[in-house]
Amino acid sequence: MWLRTTRQRWRALWHRVQQLLHTSYWFPHVPLALLLGLGALALLRLDLGADWQHYLARLAGGQFDLRPSVLPPLLIGLGLLTMAIGLLLRSRLAWTMALLLAFTALVNLLAGAHHAHVLLVYFVLLLVALLTAWRHFSRSSVAASTLFALTSVAMLVMYATFGSYYLGADFRPAITDLTTALYYAMVTMSTVGYGDIVPVTPEAKLFAVSVIVLGVAVFATSLTAVIAPMVSRSLQRIVNRKGSDMKRENHFVVIGNTSLAINTWRELARRGRPVTRLLREAPADGELVGVDVAVGDPSNLDVLRQAGAHKAEAVLAMLADDSENAFVVLAVKELAGNARTVAAVNDASHLSRVKLVQPDVVIAPQVLGGELMAMLLSGEEVTGDFVLQRVFQQAPVAPPKG
Repeated sequence: MWLRTTRQRWRALWHRVQQLLHTSYWFPHVPLALLLGLGALALLRLDLGADWQHYLARLAGGQFDLRPSVLPPLLIGLGLLTMAIGLLLRSRLAWTMALLLAFTALVNLLAGAHHAHVLLVYFVLLLVALLTAWRHFSRSSVAASTLFALTSVAMLVMYATFGSYYLGADFRPAITDLTTALYYAMVTMSTVGYGDIVPVTPEAKLFAVSVIVLGVAVFATSLTAVIAPMVSRSLQRIVNRKGSDMKRENHFVVIGNTSLAINTWRELARRGRPVTRLLREAPADGELVGVDVAVGDPSNLDVLRQAGAHKAEAVLAMLADDSENAFVVLAVKELAGNARTVAAVNDASHLSRVKLVQPDVVIAPQVLGGELMAMLLSGEEVTGDFVLQRVFQQAPVAPPKG
């Protein structure tokens, strides 16, 4: 009993700290991106020295006379810096590639001649932090996924090609030109393995193993990240056709599956108003029979167009996350339609920030509860104008003159 009470107190305290620090806007993606970038810079400085940019300039200029030991830390470090940018965008693909590259950096440190115990511990803790925060990296757009996928594949091809070229004497027959190195890299990454070029030294064999493992992981992750959003959109269009044949025009779009969203949809439907529900995930079969439902990311412009938000009378963002409600309002405004925007606020501390996106109506019913209770217990009068002002965060309507 004592343990449960203590746990609940710590949980309540942690929730309060999150509210005070507004962690939903920057945690954990910003700290993880900074930690990943700092780890990349430390790795580059450890293996290449303070002038690691010099090696990058030589490689970009086509000067391939670098030491074999230079290439792995250079490409791993650059990859980590690139994926740090993706973490800032909460990209699922960037998180996956950051995890893979951090593990590769750890292996590179273990196999290297440096005794960087502090950096080893740093990357171990970074891997743990990335694994712990996986739920926070769920965004996947075709454009962002394609960009990071191409970056990952390009860096892997460079690593495999230049590594094969530098270790050319360790293969039979020896690899003496970049064309043969590229051929061996592609054959190894695709796990085809014709057997015409074989690694004969332990270093070359370990290099071939790393290329195979990285190739399978990068190609599988990249293809999944690029194709999954396309398949998801196709499934969404199929699911959307299962709704009623209502013409999505001059209607209400209710976004979310919260109690407020469900009750608002029911009351509008009971009054005979045309309503389209926009859900992030498809409902179970038979759950919303006869209801016009659209499925997808509510802040995605294509999904909003499918729901008819640009032709709607009003779009009501009633998700559980206040920041998502603000993003929905911004997306609806970008559609340049005539729909009024309604944003629900679940946390009083987010009220001023949601107002910054300028929705037509801000509804904050949960903000009202404590104040109403205090007024009733104190015997104060509760007027309709007061309720209207507090619930909808609007100024009360002045009575007509005369």
